[in-house]
Amino acid sequence: MKIGIIGSGVVAQTLGKAWLGQGQDVALGTRDPNKLDDKKMFATSLREWQAQTENRGRILSFQDAAAYGEILVNATSGTVSLDALRLAGANKVGGKVLVEVANELDASKGMPPRALAAQDRCLAEKIQAEFPNLKVVKTLNTVNAFVMVNPKGLAGGDHTVFVSGNDAGAKAQVKELLQGFGWADILDLGDISTARGPEMYMAMWIRLWGATGTGNLNMKVQR
Repeated sequence: MKIGIIGSGVVAQTLGKAWLGQGQDVALGTRDPNKLDDKKMFATSLREWQAQTENRGRILSFQDAAAYGEILVNATSGTVSLDALRLAGANKVGGKVLVEVANELDASKGMPPRALAAQDRCLAEKIQAEFPNLKVVKTLNTVNAFVMVNPKGLAGGDHTVFVSGNDAGAKAQVKELLQGFGWADILDLGDISTARGPEMYMAMWIRLWGATGTGNLNMKVQR
C-alpha cells in the first residue's frame, strides 16, 4: 500500500519507518524536499531517516506526497495542519482516507504547551469541513510516537486507542493499520465530532507526562 505522510517530524518519521518495516510503500511530504540535512524537532534529519530505512522511504513535497499516497496521514504540527494540507492540494486528491493524528498545541508562553482543543475547536472537524472530499479518521493523537507504533511495549499493549470519523469503511481501513502495529483495544467513538474528546484529553496527557516524567503512557478504558 502507498502511504503519503504530510509532515516530516518525529511522528511522521516514526510512523513511516514502522510502515516501511511492514513492507508498505511510504512517502514523507515536507515543505522543501531538497533540505535533507536540516534537523527536525525531536527527530533526525531526513537524510538520516532515509539511511535508517535503507533508502526505501521517499522524500517528496507536500503536494507530491498527497498525490502519491493511496492513504494519507496528517502528521504535521496541529497549528499548521490546515496550511500544510492546503499546500498539499488535499482538495484535489479525491476521496482518500486521511489518518489525522495531530494536536493543536501552543508553546508561545513556554513549556508545557497549552492544548488548544475545546468543544468549539476541534482540528479533525476543521479539516473535514475544509476538505469534504477526504474521509478523515482521527486516531493516535492520545499517545506519543513511540507508543503509536509499539503499543505492546507499554503494559503489554493492554491500553486503548480511539478512532473517530464519518465513514465506516475508512475507519475499518484505519483499524487494520492500527492492528498492524499491534493495537488490540480500538474503541470507535463515533462520527468526526467525537474527536473533540481525544483532542481535549491532551490537556490531561501533558499533565500526566509532567507528573510521571515519561511520555510513554496511555489510558485503558475498562468496560
